[in-house]
Amino acid sequence: MLVVIFAALFGIFALTSIGSPAHADEVGTDEYDYIFAGNVKYDSEPVGDVLIKVSGGGYNAEVVTDEDGKWRIGVPEKGEYEITLVEDSLPDGVVVVEGEAVVDAEFGLTKNKTVNFFLGEGVRVTVSFFDQFVDRAVNGLNFGLMLALAAIGASLVFGTTGLSNFAHAELVTFGAVMALLFSVFWSWPVFVAIPVAVVLSGLFGLVLDAGLWRPLRKKGVGIVQLMIVSIGLSLALRYVFQYFIGGGTYQLPGAGAAEITLFGSVALTVTDMVSMVVSVVVLLGVAWWLVNTRIGKATRAISDNVSLAAASGIDVDRVIRIVWVLASALAGLSGILWAYFRPGIKWDMGAGILLLIFAAITLGGLGTAFGALVGSLVVGMLVEISTLWIPSDLKYVGALVVLILVLLVRPQGILGRRERIG
Repeated sequence: MLVVIFAALFGIFALTSIGSPAHADEVGTDEYDYIFAGNVKYDSEPVGDVLIKVSGGGYNAEVVTDEDGKWRIGVPEKGEYEITLVEDSLPDGVVVVEGEAVVDAEFGLTKNKTVNFFLGEGVRVTVSFFDQFVDRAVNGLNFGLMLALAAIGASLVFGTTGLSNFAHAELVTFGAVMALLFSVFWSWPVFVAIPVAVVLSGLFGLVLDAGLWRPLRKKGVGIVQLMIVSIGLSLALRYVFQYFIGGGTYQLPGAGAAEITLFGSVALTVTDMVSMVVSVVVLLGVAWWLVNTRIGKATRAISDNVSLAAASGIDVDRVIRIVWVLASALAGLSGILWAYFRPGIKWDMGAGILLLIFAAITLGGLGTAFGALVGSLVVGMLVEISTLWIPSDLKYVGALVVLILVLLVRPQGILGRRERIG
């Protein structure tokens, strides 16, 4: 019952933090100053529910036209963008005039740019359902691997301390902001900036544990109180980030790389492929560490029974300190990869996936690192594949619905263990 209540609360949080925009025909208009807008009409009649995509400078967004055929999309900065009308979303027998489904648009002296599409009669060439499924599955795998980095860290913290750390979202943001500082503001090479950002993320976790969490644990502060402290810390860090980098969206070097078609309709950028390889290598390294090293085994022992682990001679405080460093470093790396996947860095970007991190941990099994990995892959795939049937603005909520359904059947999660209470 408690799990279902938490899942419902998480659902409310999703709708308020990462949910759909106020109007289906407007995306990012409240967030960004530069606006693309237009009309889609056929034979002077408006065409609704037509999908429009905008991409450029590493930024991607999509919107559907309203009943009057109108659409609006906000973009983070002035520049050249590619605007695409997805012909699959047009009514049967209606196509875009040849060569005009994709428009390169650029702002002039104003912050608004109008882009209209001309339609006519004809036969459309469509992408098969299977090709669309494979394309979204690959993107879902990429997203799930990135999500797993953050989820495993949060799961290790929960397993060793019992803390549901809402400030984990800001650890994700911290890594991306540090990468932004070194690679963009200070113009360091990106292959130097990213490792430094990950190391600093780990040190940030060490500072938080030494300066805040460990003293609170020593004073015997309860789990609920610690969770409330983490919420306050999350809000404080979030607005500190906003104070220093502002409310705009920044791009990391290489965020706007061109896509390479791998097979069928599957196309990934070099950054996407590197991101997937890095995620797999790091996850395998963490798995090896947990299974084969003394500290890793001690971490699993503390997650199983902290009192028994302490009685066995394990230095619990030392292990928890190491876990905080590892969890923060993984979160920082996840934030950097999330900045490329979104794409873009914002002061509150970590909050956008906090719910999905908790969903992955709960789905996989609370306190189990391998469960968090499995849960993340499942959530990532569901989020992307679900857009075949539901609007993309609702894809996060769809993942939460599946989470609730799975927990109703298996409350302990996929790899969790049943526990007797009372």
